[in-house]
Amino acid sequence: MSDTMLDKELCFQLYVASKEVIKKYKTYLDPYDLTYTGFIAMIALEDYMTVNQLGEILYLDSGTLSPLLKKLEKKGYLEKVRSKEDERRVELMLTPRGKEVKAELPCISEQVANSMDIKNLKADHQTLLTQLIGLNELFKA
Repeated sequence: MSDTMLDKELCFQLYVASKEVIKKYKTYLDPYDLTYTGFIAMIALEDYMTVNQLGEILYLDSGTLSPLLKKLEKKGYLEKVRSKEDERRVELMLTPRGKEVKAELPCISEQVANSMDIKNLKADHQTLLTQLIGLNELFKA
């Protein structure tokens, strides 16, 4: 690695790491016709969850989430239904196919980790995860 000012920027390093890890996921997500954003949406999605609830969990605004949900609906992974308690509220439901796909997705993260040469990082995985969670908590404040 060179020693430029950019290389010393924490946000740049987070950006590069995120971009490269997401690129690794693509190989494993292609059979499901999912992007990384679709992948995390499918993992987070629970029946009767509202669009707003899913957006909060994923840190996505409606401008990003609405087209994503339309794509997942078109693929047959989810459907939008009106709430029985309040017809103004739209809830998300996984279809049987969506439930099958969701059940297969958790192993993808492990496959991605195994495909990368991160043996030296595995011991620090929990530390890094804890630090990133802490960083993300700062953004919520």
